[in-house]
Amino acid sequence: MQLAIRHDTVYRYAAPVHYSIQQLRLAPLTTSAQIVKHWHVDAPGKIETSRDAYGNALMTLVISRQHKEIRLRVRGEVETIPLADGRLPEGEGPIPTHHFTLATRLTEADEALTEFAHSLAPLDDAAAILDAAARITQRVQYESGVTDVAHTAADVFALGRGVCQDHAHVMLALCRARGVPARYVSGYFDPGDVPEMASHAWVDVWLDNGWVTVDVTHACFASEKYCRIAVGRDYEAAAPVRGRRIGGASETLDVSVKVSAQGAQQ
Repeated sequence: MQLAIRHDTVYRYAAPVHYSIQQLRLAPLTTSAQIVKHWHVDAPGKIETSRDAYGNALMTLVISRQHKEIRLRVRGEVETIPLADGRLPEGEGPIPTHHFTLATRLTEADEALTEFAHSLAPLDDAAAILDAAARITQRVQYESGVTDVAHTAADVFALGRGVCQDHAHVMLALCRARGVPARYVSGYFDPGDVPEMASHAWVDVWLDNGWVTVDVTHACFASEKYCRIAVGRDYEAAAPVRGRRIGGASETLDVSVKVSAQGAQQ
């Protein structure tokens, strides 16, 4: 399947920014599950490219001149490959799987989450992982605008509402509470008639010496409708844009994402 992706991000500041540095995880890699046909990121300055510890494509943008906005423009096309039962062809990766059993600030299971985790069947096959995803979406209803990037899995579980990022964090908390390696995935997917879901988050779970990739929000395997961008232990390690600045006072953020499928390959 060919996915055409458009992603625009604009930060606007109430006062001039004198210096800013941004880490961008906005570019996919060609893997055995996807082929990057073309990809371009426009930014208001020179971009230095590298890889982070997880093997993600990392771009660093430094702006040392005075500015009151930052515009990032992404355009690309990726050919994706169907995955049988969500099974990724890649192996462990550059980080040992044990690393993904360790809780983070965003994925620490409190008493309620730990109790919920142990009420589930053993997370030892793909069917059990899908069942856990369905149970999560029953407990945490999808609703935008009620959480932000600082909300933890425990916060969201208690609130009972959240978005795909929150569903992913709850799944990570459950898996780690049960000693099962799991990692956060950021990327895009073809949302059909739900355009606000085009920029997405899901999880990979380590089962039978391989990664199985699962969209918790939709309780399904993530396959050819999905374009993978970055992985990490949680959102903070895979965020599309993270940075620091001097000046600027308050900021506003506008994001527009459009993903369209151009048909399966023959």
